[in-house]
Amino acid sequence: HIVESGGDSVQPGGSLRLSCAASESNFKFHAITWFRQAPGKERERVACISPNGRSTRIEDSVKGRFTISRDNTENTVSLEMNSLKPEDTGTYTCAAAIGCYPPRYDYWGQGTQVNVSS
Repeated sequence: HIVESGGDSVQPGGSLRLSCAASESNFKFHAITWFRQAPGKERERVACISPNGRSTRIEDSVKGRFTISRDNTENTVSLEMNSLKPEDTGTYTCAAAIGCYPPRYDYWGQGTQVNVSS
C-alpha cells in the first residue's frame, strides 16, 4: 500500500516536496519510481531511486530541478521539486519494483496533484 502526499498549487518558480509512504515491510527492498501525467498526455517517468538509496536516476526534463531521496527507516521516498514550471503540472504517482526499469511494478499509489500556474 503506497500513499503519496504533498501535492499543491504553486506559482512558477516555486517549490514542493512530495512524499511517497509505504506500509509494506519489504519497502526497503524496492526501487521507487516517480511518474507524472498531465491532462491529455501520456504518463512519463520523472525520477527513480534504488532500494538502498545510493543510486538515483533523474529524467532530463527535470534534471537540475528535482531530487529524489529515501528514508528506509520511515518507509518514505521524497521528491524535492524546485524552480517549478507550468509544464510540471500533473498527477504525480510513485511505484515500487525490483529496479528502476522493471518488467512490471509491484505497487502503485493513487497519486497527488501538482498545479503550477500564475
